[in-house]
Amino acid sequence: QVQLVESGGGLVQAGGSLRLSCAASGGTLSRYAMGWFRQTPGKQREFVAGASRSGGNTAYADSVKGRFTISRDNGKNMVYLQMNGLKPEDTAVYYCAADAQLLPTTLGREYDYWGQGTQVTVSS
Repeated sequence: QVQLVESGGGLVQAGGSLRLSCAASGGTLSRYAMGWFRQTPGKQREFVAGASRSGGNTAYADSVKGRFTISRDNGKNMVYLQMNGLKPEDTAVYYCAADAQLLPTTLGREYDYWGQGTQVTVSS
């Protein structure tokens, strides 16, 4: 089975930037569409960004469009989420997920594997 390990979360000031990384093992990353999700306690899990197997097709939630960028390096089995212009409402636990299909979906239930989550906190 695929294991996903995330890093890069932390505390940042509003307007700052953060880069999340997700390393895959136990599988070949190029076989999966990848997604980033976030969740705040008491709220539904929210799709943030997704990338096709090659990274050529991407999708973003309207709330992060223009601020966040998803990218991947299949040769290194890595996926990234560059977050710029962070806002307090971006505060959440961020999860990396893998889906055994070509294109990313916004539906979390479609994903097969999940990382442990990493906390992102944006202060005012």
